[in-house]
Amino acid sequence: MTATLPETTAPAAALAEATAPADATALLAATAPCACSGCAAGTGHADLLARLATAPGGRTAVVAADRTLTFDELRAEAAAVAARLTALGVGPESVVALCLPRGSGLATALIGTLTAGAAYLPVDPALPAERRAYLLADSGADLVVVQDTDTQGADTGTDASAAARTGTRTLTLAELTAPAAGQAAPYRPVPVTADTLAYVIYTSGSTGRPKGVEIGRGAASLLLAELEGVGAATGEARRVGWNASPSFDASVQQWVRLCRGDTLVMIDEETRRDPALLAAFVDAHGLTDLDITPSHAEPLLDLLTADGGPRPLTLLIGGEAISPALWDRLAAAHTSGLLRALNVYGPTECTVDATAGWIDRPGQPHIGTVLPGLSMRLLDEKLAPVAPGETGELYLAGPRVARGYRNRPVLTAERFTADPAADAATGARAYRTGDRCRLLPDGRLAYLGRADGQVKLRGHRIELPEIEAALTRQEGVAEAAVVLGEDAAGSPALLAYHRGGDADALRAALAATLPAYMLPSAFVAVERFATTPSGKLDRAALPTRAETPEPAETTPAGGAGLSGPAEELIGRVWTQVLGASSIGPDDNFFKLGGHSLLAIKLVARVRAELSVALPVKAVYANPRLRDLAAHIEELTAARDA
Repeated sequence: MTATLPETTAPAAALAEATAPADATALLAATAPCACSGCAAGTGHADLLARLATAPGGRTAVVAADRTLTFDELRAEAAAVAARLTALGVGPESVVALCLPRGSGLATALIGTLTAGAAYLPVDPALPAERRAYLLADSGADLVVVQDTDTQGADTGTDASAAARTGTRTLTLAELTAPAAGQAAPYRPVPVTADTLAYVIYTSGSTGRPKGVEIGRGAASLLLAELEGVGAATGEARRVGWNASPSFDASVQQWVRLCRGDTLVMIDEETRRDPALLAAFVDAHGLTDLDITPSHAEPLLDLLTADGGPRPLTLLIGGEAISPALWDRLAAAHTSGLLRALNVYGPTECTVDATAGWIDRPGQPHIGTVLPGLSMRLLDEKLAPVAPGETGELYLAGPRVARGYRNRPVLTAERFTADPAADAATGARAYRTGDRCRLLPDGRLAYLGRADGQVKLRGHRIELPEIEAALTRQEGVAEAAVVLGEDAAGSPALLAYHRGGDADALRAALAATLPAYMLPSAFVAVERFATTPSGKLDRAALPTRAETPEPAETTPAGGAGLSGPAEELIGRVWTQVLGASSIGPDDNFFKLGGHSLLAIKLVARVRAELSVALPVKAVYANPRLRDLAAHIEELTAARDA
């Protein structure tokens, strides 16, 4: 029989009953089908903006570094944005690109776009200009909103160059939010249906081109209702950290919390990548809920204390598999009352979260049970249901499945297939996830990895062929292959093998076209690739452990050439963290294979050995060893002054 969990699935209800607070029954009743005019037609649940209209006006809605907004202020500014967009001809099925950093303006522009009935496209201003231009062109965005420039006219990182290259109409945030003459526009969202486009988010593409996933308003409304139903979003006036980049779908499950009256607290980039700063931020701002990847949850666990902010802290953990060791640590923290940890899994194509499971006891990691807005099928290569306990590819069906890929009908047909379930309605579709899973005896799912060339690294979904295509577009590269392996220190990393081309030139070229999380940690030149008997490149023959590049020839072996205690300490720590045999004063942390997680480990070691509050951003600002050592000496002198 097909492994299917229908909308009224018992496991999801049991999940909520077992782990939610005492008012869970009331919350579940609150998310029951609604017959009001504010419902997203076809879902039975109130549309997000209809719910937002009922949030107490004086309650804080958004907390950001630049300013704080109440719900009355948020609704008023969103109404002004919507009126401005409507005057420009923007409405349902229009796409407004938001090239804005995390701040109050992003929240206002996003809610204002939805209020106008339009959809938003997040374009991270940190992306290379070529990538931003591609997103605008491929999506056919009607308008792009960029950040204001400062009084000197200098750009703040969100210039309109990408828009200029594509001819997309551009508005600055100040122009978009400028109050109109006359009476203020009322907060009156444009009526929409469940299928009206809510947002487009791009994911890595196996063809070498990112693809835009289209999600409807009804699916986004259901996501919030289902998070409430399983006890992940509970109580009144919660304080939720916006931790994810707007370009990733995890951000959706954060901003939708506004619509139930929770406070959204913006976490800046420096804070989110530094565990010590993040732990302090959680307590200082009284966060009750935080979305985080396993890679960043592990160092954060070492810094959370029982007497910090509100406890237990609810952690929604997703983006990559949780190791057994981390699972057991999270379960122990759950038992102690430090936190409540929920493992969430789901592809962007199924509106963020497809399954959820509380990490409340040690043992085998699992991804929980399917949320009510979806049903699952575990199928073999012939699309036949696998036997209980056997491994199959996960297919997901239901009202939270995406509309498809924007302007990609062929790819949409490949991944969004006719629902193979015997009892499926005519025309029903299922999304082929490419993930291999097994149904456990207790009804929960075990995640067993991918069935194709897609990987997950530090919470990011990456199609390896996209990186390979970028490599082979470079001059002199005849062939390339990228694998997920380990760097010299044993941490998960992307390794690029290339026939032809210079490693430093390739690193620079990819940095100008790909997001930082897609840059390989190591570039390895090969004379030829091994092939299979059929003549295809043999990926299994490629080494999955990188060797640290040799330092500059002028650097004697063993780290000689380092001068002063700071350089010697950094050299020793780099040797341990990077797995290098020799380090010189002019070596670059990132060219030796360093990345964000290794930077966190490096900072932790320096803090422990020197008692210096070295921020993670200092590693990015001073990647050369002698420069970082000089910065540490300045911090030490200031501390001892």
